[in-house]
Amino acid sequence: MILSDADILRRLEEGDLVVEPLDDPDIQIQPASVDLRLGREFLEFQHANIPCIHPTSEREVDEYVEETVVDEDGEFILHPGDFVLGTTHERVEIPDDLIAHVEGRSSLGRLAIVVHATAGLCDPGYKGQITLELSNLGTAPVALTPGMRISQLTFTELKTPADRPYGEERGSKYQDQSGPQASKIQGDREFGGDQ
Repeated sequence: MILSDADILRRLEEGDLVVEPLDDPDIQIQPASVDLRLGREFLEFQHANIPCIHPTSEREVDEYVEETVVDEDGEFILHPGDFVLGTTHERVEIPDDLIAHVEGRSSLGRLAIVVHATAGLCDPGYKGQITLELSNLGTAPVALTPGMRISQLTFTELKTPADRPYGEERGSKYQDQSGPQASKIQGDREFGGDQ
């Protein structure tokens, strides 16, 4: 079952679902979703410095990215063909009986901006800001401003709560993240890590 605005409000009031800061619920809570705003931090891949990213390499992926922090009244220009990691302004906490789906907003989709490549899911138990995989599939640069509504979350209720939710017990790599996080694929068990 997908949560409606009434369900979302009830879960927020009960406190088991957290979206903070939720500064303008009348605007941000849609009929079946919550709009999330763009944060100020971005990670850009440095094209000239990357020979090839390989999960078994001794070099960490975050060695190939450079952080940009935009002033509150500034903007980040996303050029055609660019891919950057951004972050939501809001921090979320997903209870053990919900899955949150990260979706783009149609107004930005009509400008050819997508907010995730494949990571469109927040597992039960996830806590933290959400890293956005921002791409410009169009032919014109688009200005992104901190605080603009950039994405939306929809929530699906599980038949039963997760037995092993995302988090410390599982060794989840991105729990409690703040700001955009580069890939930690080298921590995956199949590449010699423990997760």
